[in-house]
Amino acid sequence: MNILPMRHRAGQSRADRARMRGTSLIEVLVAVAVLSTGLLGMVALQAKALRNNQSSLERSQAVVLTYSILERMRANAAAAESNAYDYTWSAACPAPGNGSLANNDLTNWIGEVRAGLGQGACGNITCNGNLCTIFVQWDDTRGIAGSSTQRVTTSSRL
Repeated sequence: MNILPMRHRAGQSRADRARMRGTSLIEVLVAVAVLSTGLLGMVALQAKALRNNQSSLERSQAVVLTYSILERMRANAAAAESNAYDYTWSAACPAPGNGSLANNDLTNWIGEVRAGLGQGACGNITCNGNLCTIFVQWDDTRGIAGSSTQRVTTSSRL
């Protein structure tokens, strides 16, 4: 009968195994800490990407809205050149009301701006002859951390 200490792994005695007891638990805890830090970083990165994506969507919608009113103005060029489409926003951003084609276009456009960019959004149109400048302004606090007003400007000849 052999009374030498039994070796379970190549080159490890019972004393070696006793000294290493708990080492794998520490390794697991370190790995979990590193993994959780990495996952938290990924979550923060994803949240930032979603905010930036929302802001980009709103900027794209604002550009489309400026082109939308420009096309309406081109369809009614005589009224646009006589400044019938000029519109200056105020705090309430009231729609000009119904009546002429230009007023109907402006009323519909202000409704589209508010529907696409929020109730605080508004637009401004100024024409000098056939050169028109359109501003669209909205609150982009969801897209950019903190309070931020965004503005898109488009200038074009009719």
